Amino acid sequence: MAARTLSRGVGRLLGSLRGLSGQPARPPRRAASGPTGSAPAVAAAAQPGSYPALSAQAAREPAAFWGSLARDTLVWDTPYHTVWDCDFSTGKIGWFLGGQLNVSVNCLDQHVQKSPESVALIWERDEPGTEVRITYRELLETTCRLANTLKTHGVHRGDRVAIYMPVSPLAVAAMLACARIGAVHTVIFAGFSAESLAGRINDAKCKVVITFNQGLRGGRVVELKKIVDEAVKHCPTVQHVLVAHRTDSKVHMGDLDVPLEQEMAKEDPVCAPESMGSEDMLFMLYTSGSTGMPKGIVHTQAGYLLYAALTHKLVFDHQPGDIFGCVADIGWITGHSYVVYGPLCNGATSVLFESTPVYPDAGRYWETVERLKINQFYGAPTAVRLLLKYGDAWVKKYDRSSLRTLGSVGEPINCEAWEWLHRVVGDSRCTLVDTWWQTETGGICIAPRPSEEGAEILPAMAMRPFFGIIPVLMDEKGSVVEGSNVSGALCISQAWPGMARTIYGDHQRFVDAYFKAYPNMLQIVGLFREATRNSGDLLEH
Repeated sequence: MAARTLSRGVGRLLGSLRGLSGQPARPPRRAASGPTGSAPAVAAAAQPGSYPALSAQAAREPAAFWGSLARDTLVWDTPYHTVWDCDFSTGKIGWFLGGQLNVSVNCLDQHVQKSPESVALIWERDEPGTEVRITYRELLETTCRLANTLKTHGVHRGDRVAIYMPVSPLAVAAMLACARIGAVHTVIFAGFSAESLAGRINDAKCKVVITFNQGLRGGRVVELKKIVDEAVKHCPTVQHVLVAHRTDSKVHMGDLDVPLEQEMAKEDPVCAPESMGSEDMLFMLYTSGSTGMPKGIVHTQAGYLLYAALTHKLVFDHQPGDIFGCVADIGWITGHSYVVYGPLCNGATSVLFESTPVYPDAGRYWETVERLKINQFYGAPTAVRLLLKYGDAWVKKYDRSSLRTLGSVGEPINCEAWEWLHRVVGDSRCTLVDTWWQTETGGICIAPRPSEEGAEILPAMAMRPFFGIIPVLMDEKGSVVEGSNVSGALCISQAWPGMARTIYGDHQRFVDAYFKAYPNMLQIVGLFREATRNSGDLLEH
């Protein structure tokens, strides 16, 4: 029972779309051919500016839709001349061609110019009650010092840098420092073994590794430097290991090792940003997938940043001044898109959660919500199911009145966990968005929001495609599955800006994995291979 008024998020989007020409865009080569799902079919009946109408417009006129948003959302050095050029038959994906920009400028400089003392990051350290607040000005200065340190130690545009660090402001600065100078970062979860770390460093041919002496998580010490020492014995491309200190413990410093804080203190707090092409690499993130060697999934500059920023703003209805709490590790795509790039591009205050849900007790999340006044909370069903076992008392002990939106990510959420999160944590008043996406999509693809104001949200269902996402169910014979209560392989029939561009060093593997099974379709593989269409555009996974 959707109301006719738009939610605030979608309403704001309308302002960015006033420049749409209404003229059909030149279609990309084969990218939009084939079945396109239900979005265009509802256009005639939809109210102008409604969620269905905007979805139809994004499907029918992607160049006008995304082109207008890119112009209004991102800060450009040089305007793009072509909005998109995509060919699913060859896995060619290109957005905002000819455009030049710098991601760190979009995430830092533009906000420093307007409000330098606004808080960019709240570091919720492993030790409860010891949070650290970092302003946009401070984060920019730290990023520039680190960027200059990288340049001093031989890192140039296009070089790969491995970041093996727990959730921390310095890890975020390392990512942004790479973006500042045009280097490509690959963040590796600071829990992987030396063997896994070495495999990823070697595949990416990283020149530099950035790490801490130790990490802290759940009251335990993680010997990060020792793991790196063992890994780089087998990594001939590594020239330097930059070592910061999370604890006071001294570690062995060898020939490759550089004391990071000391070197940063020598550097200028100003670093001129490198102007990057829209399709230059921003980062690669390794995912093992279901079989075979880990895949270095490549994301590029403009399209990824635009999609991360828009989904962050619209799915979570983020408002100026909100505190956004995504408790994911930055070693995963959720941390990239909804701890770092999406929130910072939007000028938000983003929480960095270093600890675990049950340290020092099962009230950790909710005590953090109360103390930091978090407005949006985004976490994993695994943690929800764990906390559910501890009962309601740990939740009700703390004031959660600041919360407006709850989010679920990483795997399907079961109905019991969804109901507990909504009823107990959210007091049955918070919007709960179950989000479907993965590393290859760059950002949220299916979620209950954005939508019409008051539109129904069904428990444990992702429900509605984001603008420009056209999901299609396919059967084993390669035919489109229509109707209600049907299942099939989940594919997406049209390109969108945030999608991955290739697998590093093996584009044919990228084509074979995602485009080969169904011509002119991107087949979503990995976490969710099948989906069920219950009614209209409602999807469960």
